[in-house]
Order: sequence, then structure tokens, then C-alpha cells
Amino acid sequence: MKRSDKEQLVVELRDKIKDAKVLYYTDFTGLNVKRMTELRRRFRRAGVEYVVIKNTLAARAATDAGLDGAADRLRGPTGVVIGSDAVIAAKVLADFAKENDQRPEVKGGLMDGKALDAAQVKQLALMPSREQMLAELGAGLQSPLAGFVGALSGVMYMFVGALDALKTQRESAA
Repeated sequence: MKRSDKEQLVVELRDKIKDAKVLYYTDFTGLNVKRMTELRRRFRRAGVEYVVIKNTLAARAATDAGLDGAADRLRGPTGVVIGSDAVIAAKVLADFAKENDQRPEVKGGLMDGKALDAAQVKQLALMPSREQMLAELGAGLQSPLAGFVGALSGVMYMFVGALDALKTQRESAA
């Protein structure tokens, strides 16, 4: 590969890394072309990118993007997962690994500039999605309000009953 092509790759990867909120480093040893294609397809559907590039070029791009801790994990065959949603990327990676003999293996990653180890990436995969957490939050906020409305309607029902009793009492007295 020509030097100008390598520089272009580094610039493109640097731009992708700067825009990303999360990077995961994986060891894809043991995956054939068919499985790698399927992995990339799943990532693409989830809005995540999977890049396999020489470690020296990836380290240079990460350093240019201001991520100094990234070069430590770039040893051996490495694929870089680049995404904007940490949970979705981790879920796709964990689900694929579960189906394919724990391949690719997670080496670690970076989320918002902070280093993650493989166990933390697996914990992220177990979290509910953003939409599910928002739905649970909405239900949690709605529950006390529904109880309050129920209590108010009970008070109103009792008030109407008292007025009705007062009316019948006055009618019988007259």
C-alpha cells in the first residue's frame, strides 16, 4: 500500500474515531470470511462500524484523535468497533460471540475517552437499551400520578355521596 493511501486511511479512521462515543477492540482470530461478513452486516444494521486495519495505522489514528490509551490494546489481529451507542454495539458483539464460540474476543475499549476492560464491555451488553430504559422511566413516573388521580377520584366520589346523603336527609325532613 502506498504511503499516501495509508495516510488517507489514517485520516478517515481518525475522523470516525473523533465522532464516535465508543470504541471496542476485538481479536477476530478464528472467524472465517463468511462469519466476518455476517458480523459486519449485523453491526451495519445497528448503525455501528467494524474496521480491520493494521495496528500501527489504528494507533496513529487514535493518537491523532486524542485517545492516548488506545495503542496499548492494539496487539495481534485487531478489529475496531466504532459506534455512537455503547450498549447497542456491546449487545451486537456479545450476541454474535455467543453464537460463534466466543469469537470475536473482546480486548477492551474506550467509552467517552475512558478505558474499559473486557468485563465492563460484557456488562454493557447486559444493560437494557436506551428505549427500554426510557419506557421504564416513563412507567415509573406515571405510576405515582395514576395513584394520585385514583385518590382524587375517590375523594370526589365520597364528596358526591355525602351531598346525595344530605339531599335525601333534607327531603325526608321536609
